[in-house]
Amino acid sequence: MADSTCYHCGDECGRGSVRFDDEDFCCNGCKTVYEIFTSNGLSTFYEIEGKAGTTPNEIRQKYDFLDNQEIVQQLVEFNEEGVQVVSLSIPTIHCSSCIWVLENLNKLHSAITFSQVDFPKKTIRVTYKTEDFSLKALVLLLGSIGYEPYISLEEYNKKGKKVDRSLIYKLGFAGFAFGNVMLFSFPEYFEVEEFWLDQYKHVFRWLMFAFSLPVVFYAAQDYFISAYKGIRSKLLNIDVPIALGILTLFIRSTVDIVFDLGSGFFDSLTGLVFFLLLGKFFQQKTYAYLSFERDYKSYFPIAVTRLKKNGEEENIQIYNIEVGDRVLIRSHEIIPVDCILIKGTAEIDYSFVTGESEPVFKESGEKLFAGGKQLSGVLEVEVLKSVSQSYLTQLWGNSVFSKDKASQFQTLTDSIGKRFTIAVLSIATLATLFWLILDPSLALNVFTSVLIIACPCAIALAAPFTLGNMLRIFGKHKFYLKNTNVIERLSKIDTAIFDKTGTLTTNIKDTIHYEGMELTEEETALLKTTLRASNHPLSRSLYNILKSNAIMTLEEFQEHTGKGIEGKYNEHSIKVGSASYVGENKANSLTNTTVYVSADEDVKGRFVFKNTYRDGMSQIFEELGTDLELGILSGDNDGEKEQLQKALPVKTKMMFDQKPKNKLEYIKSLQESHKVLMVGDGLNDAGALAQSDVGLAVSENINVFSPACDGILDASKLRMLPKFIKLSKKSIRIIKMSFLLSLCYNIVGLYFAVTGQLQPVIAAILMPLSSISIVVFTTLATNYLGKELKILES
Repeated sequence: MADSTCYHCGDECGRGSVRFDDEDFCCNGCKTVYEIFTSNGLSTFYEIEGKAGTTPNEIRQKYDFLDNQEIVQQLVEFNEEGVQVVSLSIPTIHCSSCIWVLENLNKLHSAITFSQVDFPKKTIRVTYKTEDFSLKALVLLLGSIGYEPYISLEEYNKKGKKVDRSLIYKLGFAGFAFGNVMLFSFPEYFEVEEFWLDQYKHVFRWLMFAFSLPVVFYAAQDYFISAYKGIRSKLLNIDVPIALGILTLFIRSTVDIVFDLGSGFFDSLTGLVFFLLLGKFFQQKTYAYLSFERDYKSYFPIAVTRLKKNGEEENIQIYNIEVGDRVLIRSHEIIPVDCILIKGTAEIDYSFVTGESEPVFKESGEKLFAGGKQLSGVLEVEVLKSVSQSYLTQLWGNSVFSKDKASQFQTLTDSIGKRFTIAVLSIATLATLFWLILDPSLALNVFTSVLIIACPCAIALAAPFTLGNMLRIFGKHKFYLKNTNVIERLSKIDTAIFDKTGTLTTNIKDTIHYEGMELTEEETALLKTTLRASNHPLSRSLYNILKSNAIMTLEEFQEHTGKGIEGKYNEHSIKVGSASYVGENKANSLTNTTVYVSADEDVKGRFVFKNTYRDGMSQIFEELGTDLELGILSGDNDGEKEQLQKALPVKTKMMFDQKPKNKLEYIKSLQESHKVLMVGDGLNDAGALAQSDVGLAVSENINVFSPACDGILDASKLRMLPKFIKLSKKSIRIIKMSFLLSLCYNIVGLYFAVTGQLQPVIAAILMPLSSISIVVFTTLATNYLGKELKILES
């Protein structure tokens, strides 16, 4: 029985397993979920993907705030005539069986009429009747089957924001117009002599003019706006020659059909705009289900429990907390405001705020700061500051968080834009002057032809398609960047700074060593049974490493918050906790977390928890060190400095005990002479991530929490960071090669334009051909680079 696995979730069952329906379950929760599925005709859930369930989380009083109708009104999308519609984020959606279960919620409760999953965004949209059901009931139902929703201040504030689909509409208009104009242009290309075509060619030309109007004045308007703003700011960006080319194409083509001089260049005009918008659309595609702008709102609760003067509890919005209020903070809840501890013993995890991995113990009368997580027990606190005035939230008042890195960085395309514009205008002017002397009748034709054929369509497409494809390739390897601009900035960095706790270390597999007298089998069994009754993170870690399967029923169990736990069975006792709690008077001053054990009041030894560094850390620094300057910037103490010095390159700079503001200022000082990459994981790194040229957040679970950043790197892929940086540099080389290819097309086209030989058919061939060849070249080249990542991963 001890070796059996849970039929629902696949975890080991142990001695506490539950047998039901000839199947084994690790707990009553999994058994209950199984009963729900089978009693509602959903037993095929286990046929789609065996052991696909997710162990339910403890959510008892977590969602009491959903009894507050003011909060519910803000969360739901629709609320009329007894029907509500809500969209909820479900981070644990990961496979086809998850989708199948969540889209069959109506079989689990009759009040639910419809549910639809958006897998890429990991959200579910549910329609339900409110007569005997509510949003809280829905959330608890989802939690009970292992799909607990993620509801935060960030989600709360996002409601009502409109999605901008203007680019899709513009691309649709341009594509439709391009296809029809090409169709009407074919007879003109090949000079087909046919009575009816000849009779109606003027109609076809005016139809082409009509189709070009929405393309020029709607689809292409962003290029005119950008060019105007650039000129007004005395900057010649790449949109200036593009806008000039579009305008010249339209005016020249209109003049041609008005005065019956020809069919114009409407095909080239609509094709140009279509390909440009296609490049922009490809570049704009990113990871919509990830948030790169997270701050404290991403993991602060929406509501808290406030104590009234008569002792009653009420749930209120977090922004309604006032100075002097008494608030309850339960186990594993976030402290939302700076406050004073009134009742209870606080064991606070401040790792997200300071980076310090050690829990901090506080007693009545001491001050607590916003952002800490209470690890065990219930606290009663008195509010000292409102949410907006607390220490943690004031960090976001720094101007660095409103800085737009993309606008301050000059892209490769824009840097070429100024030179290209000057060159095109110079060639057009010189060619026009030449023909004014030689043959004035061709001067205007040459001037407009040069502007048309030299329009930098291919140049403008090189970067979007190269970087857009690299964005997709990086994403396949769990490296998610905010936009393509980040790749260009990443290629420029010369310094990389790393946080330590949570970035270079992992809490998933802490190294635990036992020092002291060996425990007997009976003592080990009693110790594991005692640990099983505790919800403390250290207790759970110890429970998982102990090998005893002899689980028993305790006669007595006591948990002393901030000190330790004690279990008794058959006249024997075991204590686990701090040195003073178990009776050890000479506790060694270790920088590592230490848990002491005593059996029947005799101290037996201690368990030492050491940070486990991620696999390949030394190799990562060795590879990066060949091209970059490296550094460690940690909020933790320097207890592991000696160990790091042995593992990392000699020149690696190390700074410890750094507060969030210190990290930000250090990065800012480096930027005076360097392009800086900052790699971190928590809120304490958010300022440094925002200040750096590129800020990357390392995350064990990319869907749950990561601070505001430019990119999110799955922790399992940290070893591939050097390769990602090298490929960013190589992608810039591909863009430069594309520019050379585009230049060849421009030289050929300019020859025809300057010599006065440009015909509509030549423009119609050269412009789309240059665009298509650039797209093909960049796609093939970036896919080839992507193979390097596959080889490295394998």
